[in-house]
Amino acid sequence: MSGLPETDGLNLLIGLLQRSQLQLLRILDALGLVDHVHGQAAWPWALRMSGENLLLDLGQARRLGLTLIALAAALCILGVGLLWRRGRIGLMATAVLLLAAAPWPEANVVWVPAHPTSFHQSPTGFAADSIERGRELYAAQCVGCHGADSRGHGTLSASLPVWPPNLAGPLLWRRADGDLLWHVLEGVRDRRGARTMPGFGGVLRDEDAWSLIDFMKAQGAGESLREAGLWTQPVAPPDVAVRCNGKAPRSLGSWRGQRLRIVAADASDAAGTVPALREDPRLVTVFLLPPTASRAKSTAPLPGDCVVDSAAAWAAFSLIAATDRLAGTQLIVDRSGWLRARSQPGQGAWRDDDLLCRTDSATPIAERPEPADGLGALIARMDAEPVRFVKGGFVH
Repeated sequence: MSGLPETDGLNLLIGLLQRSQLQLLRILDALGLVDHVHGQAAWPWALRMSGENLLLDLGQARRLGLTLIALAAALCILGVGLLWRRGRIGLMATAVLLLAAAPWPEANVVWVPAHPTSFHQSPTGFAADSIERGRELYAAQCVGCHGADSRGHGTLSASLPVWPPNLAGPLLWRRADGDLLWHVLEGVRDRRGARTMPGFGGVLRDEDAWSLIDFMKAQGAGESLREAGLWTQPVAPPDVAVRCNGKAPRSLGSWRGQRLRIVAADASDAAGTVPALREDPRLVTVFLLPPTASRAKSTAPLPGDCVVDSAAAWAAFSLIAATDRLAGTQLIVDRSGWLRARSQPGQGAWRDDDLLCRTDSATPIAERPEPADGLGALIARMDAEPVRFVKGGFVH
């Protein structure tokens, strides 16, 4: 996505629209004016404003922005007209002309059907344990139709009235998390009302459905990396407990605002040690121990100051990094908490094409000279090309 000021403004507009709807729902909930569905306040209307559509069609977003400006100006003019009797008729006519001349966007782009859960937010924090629970549920409930790789080629796919969608594509990021929850628990129907996917509300608890969504996102990120060589949609690192120098554990997500380097340790010995890495003030380094290096089985020194000791974390990072051999892999997380770069085992210096969550650039990667400090170049580019807000998901 371009870094032009206009595009930044449109992203800001889309973000404000989403947040304003969420705040409205919270106010209605505080006043006791809405019901609760699946554990959270239910959106009370059949339609909502669509940030995701506006992001895909920036022309319509631009028209909406100009229309809102015209609407605000018309309201100001009407306010002045109410106070100034002599010019009231002229001011009202001006306000009407402004609204008539405004470039109103297409209603079907701005407004989309909503579900009661459209603004529900996941309580899991995209935790590694939740992803692992979702893996088990997917194998039990979903793999027959959606396939082991979630691309819709399960053994039952051909017998269904509608072919299952490809969950490894951008679908999960173009839908609000709450809408995904609704589809999992309540099912999916086509435009004529015929059911195309059963609901699993009678089988899954709400927390199970959220875990299933976490797994599908993690697997989708890995499948994207495997097929396109990129994380085509931004993904956060799975949240896990981290122990640093004997202190009380803290969550990986608590470092938001700082860059992280996550290093998958080698399982060559019981401690899961890795080659020594130099201290770097630009990054907090967190070592991820393989399951065979559990602290419960070894009294050897930890490989670094901050360590993750969780089989679920190792499995979740392996899933997102699209590898069965995670040991030696390094991952960079930006200040906003998004996975941005990956270094392969034994690679050595960081390269520009290690940036796997990136914007388009006018200069092809192959034509850029290799900098002396590859990590420094990656950090500079991450800071210059931040992940931007989408809707119920994110885009970059």
